[in-house]
Amino acid sequence: MSTRTVSLALAVTLAAGLLVVSCGNDDDSGGSNSPSARPTAPDTASFSGNTPSALESKAASAVASARAAASAAAASASAAAASFEASVSAEVERADQAAQSELKNVQGQGNAMSEVAMTGKPRSQTGGLLAVVVTITNKTDKKASYAVQVDFLDSSGKAVETRYVGAENLEPGEKAQPLAISRKPPEPVLTPKLVKAQRY
Repeated sequence: MSTRTVSLALAVTLAAGLLVVSCGNDDDSGGSNSPSARPTAPDTASFSGNTPSALESKAASAVASARAAASAAAASASAAAASFEASVSAEVERADQAAQSELKNVQGQGNAMSEVAMTGKPRSQTGGLLAVVVTITNKTDKKASYAVQVDFLDSSGKAVETRYVGAENLEPGEKAQPLAISRKPPEPVLTPKLVKAQRY
């Protein structure tokens, strides 16, 4: 065999060996030449605990807002009722006390029921309180004073509160319109009733 033939065989053998090594590197999945895998989103099913959804957050916010509004409305109504009661002057309060004193010894309904009438006052004007306008008219030909008792009745007809109003020194034909105001809560609903009216 000639030297040229031996060199050619050696070259072929070396080339085959390099080809095997190269193929082995390409098949190696852990090699640095292989492309890296694209990251995937985490599996949220494996998370522990529950995060609030946007809908739940909005619902909680709406509830809190409604509670705050209700509280503010209640405070406002209470303030309006207190303001309405405060508008009743000290002079009217004194007349009411005089009326209560005058009616202590009155038997029956008194002598002036025909000179007294009642009308309801809208709660929107009284801060939510139950109030009635007691219209007293002096139908005599002489100056006179009046004492009136108004009871507030529950659904069974039982008097749960009594208020007194009055008017003093009304000239003949003169009219007065004091207020009888219940201080009971709006519920249960009460009904005002004219019980006594005395002219003195």
